[in-house]
Amino acid sequence: MNKKLRFFLFFFAAALLLSACNKGPGEGGTGTIQGCVKLVHHPDDDFQLNVDTMAAAKTDVFIVYGTEEYFGNDVETGSDGRYQFEYLLPGRYTVYAYSTLPTGEKVAVNESVELLRGAVVEVPTIYIHDGKAYGTSIVKGRVHASYYHNGSWQGEGWACEHRVYIRKLGDDLPFDDTRVGPDGYFGFQKLQPGEYEVFTASDDISTEIPDFVFQSISVDEAGHIYELEEQFEVIINV
Repeated sequence: MNKKLRFFLFFFAAALLLSACNKGPGEGGTGTIQGCVKLVHHPDDDFQLNVDTMAAAKTDVFIVYGTEEYFGNDVETGSDGRYQFEYLLPGRYTVYAYSTLPTGEKVAVNESVELLRGAVVEVPTIYIHDGKAYGTSIVKGRVHASYYHNGSWQGEGWACEHRVYIRKLGDDLPFDDTRVGPDGYFGFQKLQPGEYEVFTASDDISTEIPDFVFQSISVDEAGHIYELEEQFEVIINV
């Protein structure tokens, strides 16, 4: 065997050996990555923003090997929300599941862990969210009324059933409206962060022609309850 051929075979064998020794994250090892996914449900028509947390059964969980662009495998959680990836080589892994926004858009929630040879690693619990109120906030306020009839004062109290509107700051038309409850309170749910204007009608005592009174409010974050700085004081002709 000539020297050039021997050198080529030696170089090829060394490259194969080096490749086997430096094999990155992926399947073919003896390690295990496991964990739990919990579902945080945000029910609609809950003006306290209470949530219900439970095991996320039958939920797809994905694993990314190292710095790969796409997931390498996926499994489904059991009835207890737990999942497991087996036969993994040492390395860095990212595990994720999806939250579903009220718009239907899915957002990945991930955790990364380092796996040693033959080890079993528990991933921090992954919390995913769903429900129409997820990723939104509430604006609430109160309306107090003075009642008049033919220009004469008839009394005052909370403006039960009085209609209140909300629009995005700068818009002409409201995108939602509601009615005041018996205690004078009203609320608008499922608001994304942004600038809003809340308004309601107040009558002129003499002409009985309604005009609108406004308050502006900033919703800075999701998952919060915002209250208008002042209650509305309105006149209602009866």
